Amino acid sequence: MAENQKAAVNNEYDENQIQVLEGLEAVRVRPGMYIGSTGPKGLHHLVYEIVDNAIDEALAGYCSEINVKILPGDVIEVADNGRGIPTGIHPKEGISAATVVYTILHAGGKFGGGGYKVAGGLHGVGASVVNALSEWLELTVKDGKNIHFQRFERGKYDEEIKIIGETSETGTTVKFKADPLIFEETTVYDYEILLKRLREQAFLNAGVRIVFSDLRNEAEPVTEVLHYEGGIREFVEHIHKTRGLEPLTQKVIYVSGVQGDSTAEVAMQYNDSYNEVILSFANNIHTIDGGSHETGFKNALTKVLNDYGKKFNLLKDGEKLIGEDVREGLTAIVSVKLTNCEFEGQTKGRLGNPEVRPFVENMVYEKLMCYLEENPAEARDIFDKSMAAQRAREAAKKARETARRKSAMNSASLPGKLADCSEKDVEFTEIYIVEGDSAGGSAKQGRDRRYQAILPLWGKMLNVEKARIDKVYGNEKLMPVVTALGTSIGEDFDISKLRYGKIIIMADADVDGSHIRTLLLTFFFRFMRQLISNGNVYIAQPPLFKVWRGKQVRYAFSDEERDAYIKELAGENNAKVDVQRYKGLGEMDPDQLWETTMDPERRTIIKVEMEDAVKADEIFTILMGDKVAPRKEFIEKNAKFVENLDI
Repeated sequence: MAENQKAAVNNEYDENQIQVLEGLEAVRVRPGMYIGSTGPKGLHHLVYEIVDNAIDEALAGYCSEINVKILPGDVIEVADNGRGIPTGIHPKEGISAATVVYTILHAGGKFGGGGYKVAGGLHGVGASVVNALSEWLELTVKDGKNIHFQRFERGKYDEEIKIIGETSETGTTVKFKADPLIFEETTVYDYEILLKRLREQAFLNAGVRIVFSDLRNEAEPVTEVLHYEGGIREFVEHIHKTRGLEPLTQKVIYVSGVQGDSTAEVAMQYNDSYNEVILSFANNIHTIDGGSHETGFKNALTKVLNDYGKKFNLLKDGEKLIGEDVREGLTAIVSVKLTNCEFEGQTKGRLGNPEVRPFVENMVYEKLMCYLEENPAEARDIFDKSMAAQRAREAAKKARETARRKSAMNSASLPGKLADCSEKDVEFTEIYIVEGDSAGGSAKQGRDRRYQAILPLWGKMLNVEKARIDKVYGNEKLMPVVTALGTSIGEDFDISKLRYGKIIIMADADVDGSHIRTLLLTFFFRFMRQLISNGNVYIAQPPLFKVWRGKQVRYAFSDEERDAYIKELAGENNAKVDVQRYKGLGEMDPDQLWETTMDPERRTIIKVEMEDAVKADEIFTILMGDKVAPRKEFIEKNAKFVENLDI
């Protein structure tokens, strides 16, 4: 029967089954191909695309101010004072050029080199994609004489663009409402996400004024004016200020250069931390995976400091600084603007243009060397910091070799407190890193020994945000974790040697437990980051309450769930219901721990993801660094989002 049905289906596959999606239908059928996803990330991308068009006008020299508003109902309005989209009849399409831009894919002024020399945006599909994925979109164009208006609904229009008034002004205003049929998860915009992106654009385009307003709460409207004449110099200063980092030198170093139609600029400054922050951009697009421009900068920096050290006899014969030495504690912004950017990957995460590397490398080398020679005191501070990093690297190398020798001498090289599992295939194995010997004992008894390993930890561990890698080797709290996982750390890290597919942090549901989770996550983020990006790190969710009446037992993970169980078990006759608040994992016997927190069929575990590594880096620096002011500001700003605070 099944075979006959299959044959029937195959017989019907002919020319009639080949569909041609016309106009913007393809975008609505496969939105993810154009904006990445239909979740929150894709939703915010709609705003970026319209703002990018206004930024392109600014890059061309015709726009000085962009107003972005979130209106009630999560309607977005973006208005610029640029030239205004052309409204004349398009010679080929026979309709207004503005209508062409908003209804036909790959139509715009970014392809022939005539409209824009430099442009970001989504390869010219931005405006039409936003239109296709909006419930409605209204376009208003001012051309210095007339005001033109057109309304679209889900990418379609009933009326051609028409004149609705006169004006002496120029510019384009786009107002749209994201389509809930496409964005089923949410159509609500996150103010902070948009603010971060708009601030970034204002830094990258010195002098452009972006006014961002959130008018959804009419009683408490919020407006930010983002205007930075110092451009990416102020970007570096902003990063240091928000993270509470102390600059090593008084001024931000700034260099720039031009090659044909291409420009490159770099702003950099060292600080008192051990971590590097290098953000690179191509045509205002954040290249999160770097590329030729970032490689050129890094090569030049390493070469400059080595050559400077040799020239002034600061390096002994045979001594050499490597990349990680010269980038310790560095914050740098690398921005290039090109006529034709070649991005690698669907998300434009990496710049591919090969000619950009030597352009940036030569420019940075020449101008940075001049700067160092003209500012010997600053140069010496920078060089001394790089030498300190080199010494720490050598110390880490010796500590690593010592740790290896100890492991080799010890036949049982795995940590003594580790209760390993019998399964060896990482696809099935998991390790619970458990706070305290008491909870560790319960976990060891309650686990499934075939595939679950238990590693108890005791006491507070090293905060690696305030320490270099050489301090990790030999640390009695962290090295058992490194040894148990098998991957090593830092430059020796090798994920292929990972012994467990899931690394589950299991700590008490109190303030101390939260601190231990944060310290472990900071450690993984700084020295074993691939574990997070690879999806290996999880956080266990033990219950907060045991609710029972007689032999009927429920476990609650929130106050609301506790109250619901009390009501359920009390019944109509309001029988007495007992409630126990778990302060620690050690209060649960092995069976309870298995049933609530370790049984794959019933447990809840949260995967630790790293969608925005830059934001994660910033938060770890603020929360785990030694500056109090930015941490206090972060807590005050985010306290309102805490639902259950257990003091």
